[in-house]
Amino acid sequence: MSGTEGTVFVVDDELSVRKSLGRLLKAAGYRVEVFASAREFLQRGLQDEVGCLVLDVQMPDLNGLELQQALSEADSPLPIVFITGHGDIPTSVRAMKAGATDFLSKPFHEKDLLEAISRALKRAGEESCGRAAAREAKRRLSTLTPREHEVLLHVLAGELNKQIAATLGTSEKTVKVHRGRVMHKMRVQSVADLVRLCEKAGIRLT
Repeated sequence: MSGTEGTVFVVDDELSVRKSLGRLLKAAGYRVEVFASAREFLQRGLQDEVGCLVLDVQMPDLNGLELQQALSEADSPLPIVFITGHGDIPTSVRAMKAGATDFLSKPFHEKDLLEAISRALKRAGEESCGRAAAREAKRRLSTLTPREHEVLLHVLAGELNKQIAATLGTSEKTVKVHRGRVMHKMRVQSVADLVRLCEKAGIRLT
C-alpha cells in the first residue's frame, strides 16, 4: 500500500481548520473528505473503506472521544489521529488507550501531521488485508461438509488418521480421503498452513 492510498476523513467544527487541512492533505496527494461535525461524518456511513480519521477532540454536540467510542461500538476499523487545541494528558491517554494512533496538540507542525497520517494509513492497509484474509479463510471453511469439518478439528488437535478413525468410528482409509478433501478445499499443502489459515478464520486452538 502506497503512502497516499486510502481516504483521509477530517472532522473539525472550525471552518478555517477544515479548509487548511483539506488544502494541505490534497497537496500531499491524499484523497480527502471534510466534515463539520461528528454526526455529519456518521451520517456518511462507511463500508470497510481503507482510510484514517483526523479528528478534533472538542466539538459541540458529539465530541471526538464520543465519536471514537461510537465507531468502536460499530466495529469500525478506522485508525484515528486526534488533533486538539485543548489537549491534556488524561484526554490523550484515554484516546490512545481506546486505540487512537496519534494525538497532536494545536498548533502542530505539518510534518508531524503528515507522518501521523502516514502511520495511520499504513495500519489501515495492514488491517484491511487482514480482514480480507479472514473473509477468504471463512469462505474456504464454509465449503467443507460437516464430516470434513469434524475431521479438520481432529487434524488441528494433532491427531493421526488412526486416532481420528477410532474416535469417529470409521476406517483410516475414509479419514485419509476426508483429510485430503479438507486440504484441497482449504488450498493448503501442510498442517502448519492449515493451522494458520484456520486461525485467520477465527478457529482458536486450545
